Amino acid sequence: MKTFAELDAKICSCTQALNAKIEGTNGKRAILLCGGTGCLSSNSMEIKKRFEELVAAHNMQDKVTVNIVGCFGFCSQGPFVKIYPEDTLYRMVQESDVDEIFKEDILGGNIVGHLLYEDPTTQLKVTKQDDITFYKKQRRVALHGGGVINPEDIDEALGYGAFQGLKHALSMDPKQVIDEILASGLRGRGGGGFPTGRKWQFAYNSVADQKYVVCNGDEGDPGAFMDRSILEGNPYAVIEGMMIAGYAIGASEGYFYVRAEYPIAVKRLRNAIKQMNEIGILGDNILGTGFNFHAHIRLGAGAFVCGEETALLNSIEGKRGMPRPRPPFPAVKGLWDKPTIVNNVETLACVPYILREGAESFASCGTEKSKGTKVFALGGKINNVGLVEIPMGTTLREMIYQIGGGIPDGKKFKAIQTGGPSGGCLTAKDLDVPIDFDNLVAKGSMMGSGGAIVMDEDNCMVDVAKFYMEFICDESCGKCSPCRIGTKRMLEILTRITEGEGTMQDLEELEELSNVVKSNSLCALGQTAANPVVSTLTHFRDEYIAHIEQKACPAKVCKKLINYTIDINRCVSCARCVAACPTGSIYKTDYVAPGNRFASYQIEDEKCLRCGACIATCKLHAIIVEAGRK
Repeated sequence: MKTFAELDAKICSCTQALNAKIEGTNGKRAILLCGGTGCLSSNSMEIKKRFEELVAAHNMQDKVTVNIVGCFGFCSQGPFVKIYPEDTLYRMVQESDVDEIFKEDILGGNIVGHLLYEDPTTQLKVTKQDDITFYKKQRRVALHGGGVINPEDIDEALGYGAFQGLKHALSMDPKQVIDEILASGLRGRGGGGFPTGRKWQFAYNSVADQKYVVCNGDEGDPGAFMDRSILEGNPYAVIEGMMIAGYAIGASEGYFYVRAEYPIAVKRLRNAIKQMNEIGILGDNILGTGFNFHAHIRLGAGAFVCGEETALLNSIEGKRGMPRPRPPFPAVKGLWDKPTIVNNVETLACVPYILREGAESFASCGTEKSKGTKVFALGGKINNVGLVEIPMGTTLREMIYQIGGGIPDGKKFKAIQTGGPSGGCLTAKDLDVPIDFDNLVAKGSMMGSGGAIVMDEDNCMVDVAKFYMEFICDESCGKCSPCRIGTKRMLEILTRITEGEGTMQDLEELEELSNVVKSNSLCALGQTAANPVVSTLTHFRDEYIAHIEQKACPAKVCKKLINYTIDINRCVSCARCVAACPTGSIYKTDYVAPGNRFASYQIEDEKCLRCGACIATCKLHAIIVEAGRK
């Protein structure tokens, strides 16, 4: 395609084809399967293969199509199968269910009821995705196309709005494009929340013979999978966003920095770049405008610190991934000392929407200072684990209890950790706080890239702080001593406390170290490393004190501060626990409890590892866990 007219014609034909597929006006049924990493690991490709075998066996290739699409988001209910034109959504589909779906639905036109989602409130079966509570409060901007288009088919992407934003941008002056981004209120979705338009403006004002756009796909927070799912579900949108950014600042080269642990995202990104080059959307003299842009991929080795933009730039250049002092900022002196803007995947995925639908449409939802939507990876102790995109200003209560479906097994909500290792814990008193950049920071946490880990009454908050500090210590690049040494000392203190060796003086030292590390570290990793410690000390100080003074873990998590015993009234001498115990710490006694005709077993405390194997195997719940040392 060399002109706008050719692009318009291609978009028109692809839109008609995609609509015909969805509406069934082409006379075909379409079977869509989730192709996200989660569902693929649960045999989604095997399910697809079986559907294709049945289509071939019944000679229905001209009547039924089978395609992989991006992530549906509702991960705890996957793998998913959707059938058009009826828009029927089946969940938790196994390979053994395929024959039944094909026989009953594809051949017989009957819905397979037991594979439908059941609303936990009404107990009614729900046939359509949009009628499921999990999806009702969501608005897909960054996740546009996920669960709808085949992420490896550029024609389907064109039929779902791809490159219309780029086309509009290329008809404008670069400064007008930046003004549109500024008017939208878009802020960086990678964690810092810096206004995207202002970052672009800095790079636009910098004079150089070469400029770069870098997409930060080095998503490393524990439990986070937002950027991975966007790249897997619609890589074309992220490339389009990068191209618009390049046009706006005068860059002709773009680099995707993506974790090597994301092979599916990398594969689909490479495929998208190849297809775009083949049809002339990417390369030289794009659509006859004189705009040149070339996209490249660099694989990250998994270092968390490379999520920091200057460390990321060093890594692309082939250097060790360590942060640079700032200023100068990358927009002035970045990749190979040239002006560079670094935006994360979700930020760039929002850009085509803004240019396609207009800044006002994007800014129509959200709060005064945080416009648009935000993608969260909702995980932990939550019924509806998955990927959610909600308007800024949605409360934590809505996200946890309406979209997330509440806490499993009737447990009590305790905290939610937002922002990963750089964030902090928010508690029940924060549930009605509208989610935006500034509100979360004011409450002692942060938006981060979008990880949201829910915790219930069974979580030990001292152990949570220790977990994140272990992660930070492992991922610190070691360049500056406050982060390299300070986080190590903090981890040592937390370890002592969880093992019952802590003192009240340790709490004072934790707070002092937190301030030192925050104030003196070179990059954001070190500057935010103490956030989980500070927030848990603020909200759950009583748990720290119980570990220190009572030598007990109230949540019964820290192994050296709990005891395992056997209830002699419940024990029936079945010996299942004996067989399960890896250390042989369970032995039979001669004692028979009153009212019980079986001799009881007991646990030798010094040998017991508190591994939980006996609890898992005892059907009578005779293994009792008690807080405190013997």
